[in-house]
Formats: sequence, C-alpha cells, structure tokens
Amino acid sequence: MSTAPPPGTPLVQGPGPSELRDPVIRKELKRAAVWLGLAGAMALVVLLIQPLLIIFGGLVFASMLDGGVRLLGRVLPLPRGWRLMIVVLLTIAFIGGVIFMTGVQVADQFAELRVTLTAQADRIFAWANEHGMMPGPADMNALLQQALGSFGRLTSFVGTAAGALASGLMIVVIGLFVAIEPRIYERGLEWLVPSDMRAEWAITMDRMAHTMRRLLAGRLLGMLVEGVLIWLALWLAGVPMALLLGIITGMLAFIPNIGALISGVLMVAVGFSAGQEQGIWAIIIYFAIQNFDGYVVIPMIAKNTVDMPPALTLSSQILASTLFGVLGLALADPLIAMIKVALERGSEAALGDALPGGGRDEGRAT
Repeated sequence: MSTAPPPGTPLVQGPGPSELRDPVIRKELKRAAVWLGLAGAMALVVLLIQPLLIIFGGLVFASMLDGGVRLLGRVLPLPRGWRLMIVVLLTIAFIGGVIFMTGVQVADQFAELRVTLTAQADRIFAWANEHGMMPGPADMNALLQQALGSFGRLTSFVGTAAGALASGLMIVVIGLFVAIEPRIYERGLEWLVPSDMRAEWAITMDRMAHTMRRLLAGRLLGMLVEGVLIWLALWLAGVPMALLLGIITGMLAFIPNIGALISGVLMVAVGFSAGQEQGIWAIIIYFAIQNFDGYVVIPMIAKNTVDMPPALTLSSQILASTLFGVLGLALADPLIAMIKVALERGSEAALGDALPGGGRDEGRAT
C-alpha cells in the first residue's frame, strides 16, 4: 500500500515542534536552562555554605591585612610585599607578647572562671528549684534544644575544637594569599563578568573593599577600647579575673549586640561570686561602659567607617547564626555591609542611567 502523498500536496519544509531547529523550542530550552541553573546554584550554595563562609572569612582577614598595609604605606614608602611582611610580623609579635606577659595569669583565671560559672549556675538552679520555678526533666530537655537551636547548628567544620582550628588556619592562609597579590583575584573576577559590565563591576568591588577595610578598622578599634576600659574598671572595683574578662569582652566586641550580652552575663556572674558589692559594681561598670561605647565610641567610629543600623545588624546575626552556626554569626556584619554597598551602587547606577546624560561614576578600581 503506497504511503506517498497525493499528487499536488505541498510538503512542510519548516522544523517540527520536537526539533531543536525550531526557534521557539530553542528559546524555551534556554529559559528552562536558566531556571534549572538557578535552582542548581542555590542547591550548591546550600551544600557548600560552610566552605563558602571560610572563603569569605579569608577575604575578611585579607581586608584587615590590606588595611594595615595601606596604613603603613603612608609612613613607609616600601613595596607592598615588604609592608605586608612587617604587618604580619608586628601582629605575631603583639599576640606573642600578650601571651608571654599574661599567659600564665590568663590560664589561671580561665580555670577559675570555669569553676566560678559552674558554681554560680548551681546556685541559680538551686534557688529556682527551691521556689518551684525549675521545670521538669522533659521540659528542661525541650528548653535546652530550643536554646541550642536559637544559636544555630554547629556543623562539622566548626562543631569541634579540631574543626574550629582547621577552619581558622584555612581562613588565615586564604587571607595571606589574597593580601599578597589582590589584583590577580580582582582580574580573575572581572574576567567572569561580561565585558560591557566590567567597569561597573570594578567600581562596585572597589567600594566593597573600601567599606570592608573601614568597617574592620572601626571594629578593631572598638574592641581595643572596650576591652581596655572593662579591664581597668573591673580591676579598680576589685572584681576578680579583670584581665581575662577584659580580653573576653574585647574579643566578643567583634560581634555587636550579642557579644556585649554574653560578656555582661560573665561579668555579673564573676562579680557576685566575689561578693554582693563586687556584683553591683560589675553591673554598674557594664552599663556605664556599654552606654559610653554605644553613645560616644561607636558613633565616632561609625561616622568615619560604615553606618549600619543596629536593628539590621542584630537581625542579620540572628538569621546567620540560625542558618550557618557560629561562623555565620561572626561574619554576619561584614556580609551585610557588602550587600548594602552592592545595593547602593546598583541604585546609583540605575539613577545615573535615568538622568540626562548618564551621570555614572566612571572611576576604576585600583
């Protein structure tokens, strides 16, 4: 039986709906590939969030070193490599000197602090149990799970002492490599951006780096001021372990809001362990220095660094700690600052396009 078309019937020469030659099919495949690529990228970020945070931590550390190198360059006209080596050696010498001068004292105070906090916690639990305020075992387990969940999950990267040490070492190594020759990585990132957007990308990256340096410089200055003030005030008030509490307060000041709350709890607990008078002095010192830091030191630093709203900072820390754990909590502030700079630059570029004659910033990253 013949399957040939009847004589005179025209044949369709165009591509069928299942052929890739069809422009409609190619267009829809491109759209599907874009959405699948976005979904895959989001899934990849979720799976690799801890390594990505470690890389970002390395960039934060590199910004600290770069800020020191630039500051040193104002007084020493040396090549960048020599200035970086001087900054690293000065940092190592400072940390080593602090450990050498206060190492034994801090170690003894740390052991004493652990015993003191355990005794204070036992006293609080005993008082609550005596007044019928202590929940049952099942309720206590639920409260502990909620408390741990509020601080975020501790992943395998930072959940153990070995993991935390390895993460810190990787952050330091990445930061050193980036600080040695940052332009290599800047050029590599620019190469990944479409050529017509590279100038805009360079401006945004330059502003991000500038903001990061100012933010970290202000944060380090605030940590130093707060730690020294707490140490001196507690020492004058006769509160035990003043040096250790000053060091802990200065370190926790890197994490605004939450760090101050934790250090305040430690100060009050140690103060009342020595007596009621020392406990009251610890409360007065905590609120006095926090108010001085919040109304005098931080505004002066923020005026010359980065203006971050406190509510935005606290909200980002809560979200980052819940999603990414301790490392996310520590890096929440720099991450939000970078997002803020990118959004501001995007709005400026859009406004420049809307203005007559453009009005864009034609600067270049240096």
